[in-house]
Amino acid sequence: MMPEKGTTMRFIDLHCDTLGTCVARSGGKVRLAENSCQLDLKRLKAAGSMAQVFAAFLPTHDTAKEDGITLGPQDLFDQIYACYQKELRINRDTLAPALSGEDILKNDRAGRLSAILGVEDCVLLDGSLRRIASLYKKGVRVMTLTWWYENSLGYPCSPIPADTARGLKPFGKKAVRRMQELGILVDVSHLSDGGFYDVASLSQELHVPFAATHSCARTLCQHPRNLTDDMLRIIGETGSVCGINFCAEFLNGRSGKYTRIDDIVQCARYIRDKAGIDALAIGSDFDGIDSTLEFGDCAGLPKLADALAMYFPADEVEKICWKNALRVLTDALKGTAHRK
Repeated sequence: MMPEKGTTMRFIDLHCDTLGTCVARSGGKVRLAENSCQLDLKRLKAAGSMAQVFAAFLPTHDTAKEDGITLGPQDLFDQIYACYQKELRINRDTLAPALSGEDILKNDRAGRLSAILGVEDCVLLDGSLRRIASLYKKGVRVMTLTWWYENSLGYPCSPIPADTARGLKPFGKKAVRRMQELGILVDVSHLSDGGFYDVASLSQELHVPFAATHSCARTLCQHPRNLTDDMLRIIGETGSVCGINFCAEFLNGRSGKYTRIDDIVQCARYIRDKAGIDALAIGSDFDGIDSTLEFGDCAGLPKLADALAMYFPADEVEKICWKNALRVLTDALKGTAHRK
């Protein structure tokens, strides 16, 4: 899909919540093609997007109650998945599923935006490795291991040192290996610090990259969702990526919910210095955050690219905006079971 006239940069965004939180919950009132949310296909096309990871966010506990969700994780995923399939059919001229890095390039040559299906919070696995294979067959290619609650894999990040030090549970380690074997990108966003190091160790053993699809730098902003300098170093050393989250709370640490372009650029420069240019990507978290963005919404991504170009050479801006994400998706989605 070629960007519209005046747009030169391409984009791959590793995380948005539009499908699950806006479209699937609307009862058919909100469509993916065009809406009033932070992201839709019309604006993505105009911005020059190549691929978008659509997360099926599965809230539980108090969050589910606050959102009025009565379905359990599996039933909620099934609802979102049905919505995803419907949107693919409705928008088949402009949108196509991508199950591999090669699919992204093939879809692009055909003039279509690639949709990559993800799951945010593996609570639906409930200790079953078979469910990973089932999700893989449905097209899931990115899995965020935890959200803000403990599940059968491990624990979420926490401001309490003893809590965030806890690593993956035995099943969590088996699940990560199974995901990497099949060809699912493992996402450590929201995961405890101990869990991060467990994923990194497993990934190094198998020589498979992982991702923090929508996270920022903890030194710049002391939030437990962000990554320490040591974590960023490991991401760089393993050929993995950190997709910068556009949430103001993770970027600037100031009161208020306004995200400046300079906040994102500052984070990108910091991560480049700690992890290397190949570790940078975009993980907007569109429609999963309530921050007001200086550049508006997904249509403003070219403005972000222009701002990055003031501090990074052209080839590095390309890496941040899409090339690093494509490399990691291509490598991780091959699966270790298929490597010889």
